[in-house]
Amino acid sequence: MNRFFPTLLILIISFALLAEWLSATQNTILYSEKKLADVKEQYGEEVSERLVNWKKFIATNLDKSETEKLHLTNDFFNQQLLWITDSKLWKQKDYWATPLETLIKSAGDCEDFTIIKYFTLISLGVPIEHLKLTYVKALKYNQAHMVLTYSKNKRSVPLVLDNINKKILPASKRTDLKPVYSFNGEGMWIQKQQKLGKRVGSSSRIRLWTDLTSRMKKELL
Repeated sequence: MNRFFPTLLILIISFALLAEWLSATQNTILYSEKKLADVKEQYGEEVSERLVNWKKFIATNLDKSETEKLHLTNDFFNQQLLWITDSKLWKQKDYWATPLETLIKSAGDCEDFTIIKYFTLISLGVPIEHLKLTYVKALKYNQAHMVLTYSKNKRSVPLVLDNINKKILPASKRTDLKPVYSFNGEGMWIQKQQKLGKRVGSSSRIRLWTDLTSRMKKELL
């Protein structure tokens, strides 16, 4: 979690549109055998095994229902990853790690938990439009926090996948969280309590998201 910013403008910076690689088209981000071999050579057997286990997790759960995929993914990463601040892990105030970087470190902060869950569920076939990376204010801690939300349709109350409260609950029952805004590869929305909110533009307006997706593209080459 990071210190809560009083206005949305501090977090949003206008940038060029995201490449079509992360548009509305459904994409998987599983790494090639060559990439796995490179990771094993550079980081060793233990780190390589994490990537292999991730690929196995996705392959094993492709045929599950969306509800099952949500619970399995949420549990998988909440159990596997250690929470740690960006300042300790990356020596930066705020850094959004790619799934590969998170698996290499086996740790991350709330954004990293959310990002790897998001891309894992996309790789499992969950439609992008059902998923949102959602910034909230964690009222108990008076800090900004990020969670992953899932909505079956525009009228449904989103389900919250979180690394603090590890039980998936409807947003209506997460009174400890105050929604601020949400985004995915398709756009960005001002968030309203229990509802999707009003679309306000492209997710490429968020600098950290643009930087993250740029690094992911290079990783997949």
